[in-house]
Amino acid sequence: MRQTILGRKLGMTQIFDHQGNAIAVTIIQAGPCHILQVKSMDTHGYSAIQLGFLDKKEKHTTKPLKGHFKKAGVKPLRHIRETRVEDPSSFSVGQVITSGSFIKGDFVDITGSSKGKGFAGVMKRHGFGGFSSTHGTHESKRGPGSIGQSADPAKTFKAMKMPGRMGGQTVTVQNLVVVDTREDQNLILVKGPVPGGKNGLLVVQHSLKKAAPPPREK
Repeated sequence: MRQTILGRKLGMTQIFDHQGNAIAVTIIQAGPCHILQVKSMDTHGYSAIQLGFLDKKEKHTTKPLKGHFKKAGVKPLRHIRETRVEDPSSFSVGQVITSGSFIKGDFVDITGSSKGKGFAGVMKRHGFGGFSSTHGTHESKRGPGSIGQSADPAKTFKAMKMPGRMGGQTVTVQNLVVVDTREDQNLILVKGPVPGGKNGLLVVQHSLKKAAPPPREK
């Protein structure tokens, strides 16, 4: 069964396989996550579960959320995310999901918010080559060039690659391999980089483009 868990990026390092090859990995603190709500087709029109992650001080929690957490029987949590599930009856409010849901060799899709880089020009943002620095050119060396037409249709089309805010977007990296797990520390190590900076929130779930992992023995 495909499983979803919330985590945070702790950083990158490298480990060595049994042949001595160095593998770049990202260390993710995955869970523990508490199920705050279970939604079904009969009551909500779709099947999903609501996950909470990372403890939060009660004095920083609003009254409506305090009641929501109290109903689920858990302490206030910092992050709340919802994920679709095929069979909501297999989950219950208050249930804890840990990193043990993932094992070495699993393929996962990881979603996070990419690093914000502020306002950027077309060369940095889109990889434009820029203008020639010689042969009589008087244009800005890092400018975008022509962005429209002179007469017809005499406008700039939508989605034209232009300067603007770069980064800070939701990004999903698919089919990353779980290299190792440390269930006693709530850690999973995945091969390669993942979106976002240190301590950034991540959504880790079994890959949609790979076969679902077999049922785990409890």
